[in-house]
Amino acid sequence: MIEVEVVLAWPQQVLSRRLQLEEGATVADAVAAAGLEGSADCPAVAVHGVLARPQQLLLDGDRVELLRVLQADPKDNRRRRARGG
Repeated sequence: MIEVEVVLAWPQQVLSRRLQLEEGATVADAVAAAGLEGSADCPAVAVHGVLARPQQLLLDGDRVELLRVLQADPKDNRRRRARGG
């Protein structure tokens, strides 16, 4: 057995679930087992901050992060701040 954490962060709250999974479990297995509300709206997943594929095998202690769609382009935000707006 391995223990992993699946996390989904929203602006006002963080959803997190610790799971015990069988050896050989994948990112997709962890996301499905966690059943976090809103996970279907997440287009990408990372493991410890590094983009991951659904079939990637997990290791004991891994942190699976569900990545949300960006609300604004970071480059546009930086340009707007640089212009003072």
